[in-house]
Amino acid sequence: MYPREYAVTTPDKPAIIMARSGRQMSYAELEASANQAAHLFRKSGLQPGDRVAFILENRLEIFPFVWGAQRAGLLYVAVSSHLKPDEILYILEDSGAKIVLTSDYMDEAVQESLLRASHKPECYKLDTPRTGFKMWTDALARHPNTPIRTEGLGADMLYSSGTTGRPKGVVPSIDHTLPADTPSKRVTLFSRLFSFDETVVYLCPAPLYHAAPLRWTLLIHQVGGTAVVMERFDAKEALSLIDTHAITHALFVPIHFVRMLKLDDDIRAGFDLSSLSVAVHAGAPCAPDTKRAIMNWWGPIVYEYYAGSEGNGFVASRPEDWLERPGTVGLPVIGQPHICDDAGEPLPMGEEGMIYFEGGAQFTYNNDPEKTAKAYNHYGWSTLGDVGHLDQDGYLYLTGRKNFTIISGGVNIYPQEIENRIISHPDVRDVAVIGIPDPEYGQRVLAVIEPVSIEAANQSLAEAIQSHCRETLSGVKTPRQIDFVATLPRTETGKIRKQSLIELYENGLPEKDV
Repeated sequence: MYPREYAVTTPDKPAIIMARSGRQMSYAELEASANQAAHLFRKSGLQPGDRVAFILENRLEIFPFVWGAQRAGLLYVAVSSHLKPDEILYILEDSGAKIVLTSDYMDEAVQESLLRASHKPECYKLDTPRTGFKMWTDALARHPNTPIRTEGLGADMLYSSGTTGRPKGVVPSIDHTLPADTPSKRVTLFSRLFSFDETVVYLCPAPLYHAAPLRWTLLIHQVGGTAVVMERFDAKEALSLIDTHAITHALFVPIHFVRMLKLDDDIRAGFDLSSLSVAVHAGAPCAPDTKRAIMNWWGPIVYEYYAGSEGNGFVASRPEDWLERPGTVGLPVIGQPHICDDAGEPLPMGEEGMIYFEGGAQFTYNNDPEKTAKAYNHYGWSTLGDVGHLDQDGYLYLTGRKNFTIISGGVNIYPQEIENRIISHPDVRDVAVIGIPDPEYGQRVLAVIEPVSIEAANQSLAEAIQSHCRETLSGVKTPRQIDFVATLPRTETGKIRKQSLIELYENGLPEKDV
């Protein structure tokens, strides 16, 4: 099905409910606004395959923008609402977005980034007017709420992890000439795995600029359910929403579990969670004790999956799978995983190596043919850069990330981008940024720094380096821990042995929080 169908069959049913504000949008309203957005895109000269971007906090207006882009055959880019101007500028320039939508929450950062942009997208704004921006709501109102004449199939172009210090846009393999209501393979998959249908009341507790929260919410619209979207996560509020809205399905990252488990017992006992039948987690490693604790509380309803924005494979674990094989991310449902050595050759069962998928979706990285080529081996199988192994029954286990990407609280963090900033500090000779285990976030960012003078390496310098990072990097990328060493470990060629550092910290090297 397609959201347009529900605008006819269940026009007054809420497609979206914003948790804190209570604002709602029915399927009829979603259909009308999405059509207006599609007309706006066409009137602006956008053609199938062109890119548009939104830079917004979680709010209702994201959905007409995205669905309008989808039916106009466009690629829509979701930009984090926590980025600094330099980071925003990079994504807008790299994606070539021709239209940008933002709000009061982000317009200062967006305006600053656009001052240095080599191309000037058409800019729209919510909330209060600003010079250089058109008002989105007023612009929509000038367009018809009926479908555009020539609809085409659009999709997301989301930014994924990379080893070059900057995220890369994942360009999907898609035929934009297909009808906008072409059935989604994800709908069929999720209906089978997680019982998605029109009765689903889905809780989205995470930012919509992430792949999974955005895609899952749009899937709910394709089956005719209702999505309850949290403006920001709060553990007690999440439990209250499950109770109040009789939530049936929810997607979490492990830190959400941690925070809900840390609530006082009397608070946790005060909510009726019996409606919740499917809780899924992904995006970061979940500590076994945490997962067992949440299943002891909620029952065996916790599913897990492993996938990436690239869409080249999908592995899922049912509750009973994980209880029988703790640590597994499950069996493949899209693509066949292979474990390969550094040359891309298959390894024997049980051995650890790079995870490749055969038979999944093809993809390219925007403006980066070299990175695209490195994602494929000579068999045509593709990898996300993760390391793991398969057991004798075909269950996949993850070990680590080959490219050292850090996953903290479900957010992908790219070490080289942080290293590039830290190395620019005058008192830093060299630096290695790694992720180390964190009981709450899964991993946290650690900078191991070789200073110009080890005698001057103290708390004051660590704080100065953190401030230096915060000037251009978002808070999640700023190291939570800084350690100083006289000499970083290097290979004979002078390259930092980052894996050695990771192993040192995993083996219990004393930590020095700053």
